[in-house]
Amino acid sequence: MRVLVDTDVWSEAFRKKPDPKSEHVQELKSLIEQNRVQLVGTIRMEILCGLKETKQFDRIASRLAAFPDRTLDSEIFILAARFFNACRRKGIQGSNNDFILCACSVAWKMPILSKDKDYLHFKKYLPIELLSPGKQTS
Repeated sequence: MRVLVDTDVWSEAFRKKPDPKSEHVQELKSLIEQNRVQLVGTIRMEILCGLKETKQFDRIASRLAAFPDRTLDSEIFILAARFFNACRRKGIQGSNNDFILCACSVAWKMPILSKDKDYLHFKKYLPIELLSPGKQTS
C-alpha cells in the first residue's frame, strides 16, 4: 500500500542536519526503499516554497523528481472542501493542503505520514488513516 507523506516529514528529511534518530525520517526512508511513497503536487509545492537558495531549491526539486505526482481531479477538491467545512463546524481549523491530503487519503485509501498533530484532530471527524512510524501497513 502506498502512503501519502506530508510536507513536515519531507522538510525534516531535507534539512542540512536531519536528526538521525527521527522516527518519521526513518519511516520515510523505509517507504522510499519499498517504493510506497505517493506525492501530490500541492505537497511538492509546499516543500519547495520558501527555499531561499537556488542551489538548495534545485537539489531538492531534483530529488523529488523521482516521485511522480498523482493527478488531483475535481472530486478530490470537492471532498477536501467538504472535510474543511465539517471540521470547521466542529471548531477545528487546518490548511487547504491539509484537507487536500485528507481527501486524497480517503479517496485513494492511503494512510498519511505526518508529524502534524492537527491530523489527530481531523481524524475525530474524518475517515482518514494515519501511519505511525514503525507501524507500517502492508
